[in-house]
Amino acid sequence: MTMRTAKGDGRIAFAYLAPALLVLVGLMGYPIYQLVLISLFDYGQEQVSGGAPLTFLGLGNYANLLSQDRFWAVLGQTIGFAAVCVLGTLVVGTALAVLATRVRTWARMTLFLAALGAWATPAVAGSTIWLFLFDANFGFVNEVLGTTGMSWTYDKWLAFGLVAAQVIWCSFPFVMVTLYAGIKAIPGEVLEAAALDGASTTRTATSVILPLLRPLLIVVTIQSIIWDFKVFTQIYIMTNGGGIAGRNLVLNVYAYQQAFAASEYGLGASIGVVMTALLLLVTLGYLRALRRSGEAL
Repeated sequence: MTMRTAKGDGRIAFAYLAPALLVLVGLMGYPIYQLVLISLFDYGQEQVSGGAPLTFLGLGNYANLLSQDRFWAVLGQTIGFAAVCVLGTLVVGTALAVLATRVRTWARMTLFLAALGAWATPAVAGSTIWLFLFDANFGFVNEVLGTTGMSWTYDKWLAFGLVAAQVIWCSFPFVMVTLYAGIKAIPGEVLEAAALDGASTTRTATSVILPLLRPLLIVVTIQSIIWDFKVFTQIYIMTNGGGIAGRNLVLNVYAYQQAFAASEYGLGASIGVVMTALLLLVTLGYLRALRRSGEAL
């Protein structure tokens, strides 16, 4: 391929991507700009109501945030919670994707319909349903386990586990459908060649299927990290705003509390900027690893 041809292909690719890029800039560029701008000022209830002028703090909100022990504790909880959700989503989604390739058509369609139903359920409705199922006095789960009266959201780690299960429940269908499509796209000749070489099912899965699915696994992992790192609705609803004494706070809920409960909009905005920066670093790290492996486009 000549350099002129490569440049022509690059221009064509950019022309196809330009409309989506314009939409993304329009939908995300201005809100992010406003978020960064607010984080640089002392922006509280008095400033919102016009009772006091804006005071430029520069990086003062960030210095205040990074000096708080509570922020670092919430950040650690957020990372741990997101890691559990991402790992659980990948394990459940991958296992069901493999299962879908081995069952009959009617069973596969039933599995897909049930999974897509979970995926399509709004986060508010799904969280409310899970709370009802695990209700201390009337919940179906306590009835089955014979633990009527047990509160699943009182204990810190039980509450985190319950929310993580709900997040995995509504997230695994994306992984399942994506990996199922990837598995079905693997040429049959490749699998037949592995079988003729005497590879076991486990060896075929680890040495043939997984390497071919690696680009898809990276994509669903990045998506899961982004979604699970910024979980808000499930935590807020299922732990009643972050749990007793804020024991179940994650960064999104913490930002909400600072911005709207404490009326510290500048500090809340700085938390949002820090979250955005962390997610960008994670995404860039994965893309760099993908490019090093020679699989990036």
